[in-house]
Amino acid sequence: MPMSRVIGTGSFAPTRVLTNHDLEKMLDTTDEWIRVRTGIAERRICGPEEDSATLAEGAAVQALAMAGVDPVDVDILMVATVTPAVPLPATACLLQDTLKARRAAAFDIGAGCSGFIYGLAVADGLIRNGSARTVLLVGAETLSRIVNWKDRNTCVLFGDGAGAVVLQAQEGGPGIRSTHLYSDGGEWTLLVAPGGGSRFPPSERILREGLHLIQMRSGNEVFRLAVRAMEDACMTALKANKLEASDIDLLIPHQANARIINALADRLAFPEAKVVLNIEKYGNTSAASIPLALDEAARAGRVQPGMTLLLVAFGAGLTWGSAVVTW
Repeated sequence: MPMSRVIGTGSFAPTRVLTNHDLEKMLDTTDEWIRVRTGIAERRICGPEEDSATLAEGAAVQALAMAGVDPVDVDILMVATVTPAVPLPATACLLQDTLKARRAAAFDIGAGCSGFIYGLAVADGLIRNGSARTVLLVGAETLSRIVNWKDRNTCVLFGDGAGAVVLQAQEGGPGIRSTHLYSDGGEWTLLVAPGGGSRFPPSERILREGLHLIQMRSGNEVFRLAVRAMEDACMTALKANKLEASDIDLLIPHQANARIINALADRLAFPEAKVVLNIEKYGNTSAASIPLALDEAARAGRVQPGMTLLLVAFGAGLTWGSAVVTW
């Protein structure tokens, strides 16, 4: 059975930067209040000509270039997103057209902030069973388009960006060792943007009441569940691979909140030097956060051949998951 190996990474973010000091002029908040509670100093915001498909293209082009793969040789193209460029068709189809990846089957994955991990599991399964040889997986989000800019508890958290990986089949050697996926739909109301779908279709009322925007019912409850769920997912991944936390070279978590990441690292006894953290400059970019952080770490030389990486995420749904990758 072939292994799935990451052979290229890429990332892309809008040029516009929205700092905490900018938010001070818009909301009843302060730079200190945001930093202490989230670890975020700034985030990237899309311009009028940008959307999830254009951000995905920027990350995908970088990943394909690093991998040395022509888009026409991509078998499967996936975009993990909760902010598609258009409701129909899939953002992956728009990206396929832009890249001219004519042979690829293209589809989106909607699993909240865990979307990249879910996509990684799908890609790995397709490669392992022989259905695909080369997969392009992108996480792309434009969350600035669905945040309530009057709600200081949520709008300060999110930003826009994209990250991508190219995976390819190989016999033996380094690659994805395991993936682990979970969800709890019973808690779906904790983090939601309810308007715009078939349950609450677009209408003047939906816009007037802001039901198309992100709502978080209880930040404290989300925090508690996120730490516990990601810890469990990490422990399951370690056990499945007969590893200890000390065997992991880098922990690359979803960049939701610095306090969540620090609490997780403490529970797993991961030293700061082994944790990839870039939330300070990007905020929470949902499905884009892990591949964006992975690409930055790889290009900075923090990821080296032979290293063992632990990836973990938690998001709306509720969804969560983990993956162990040997580089």
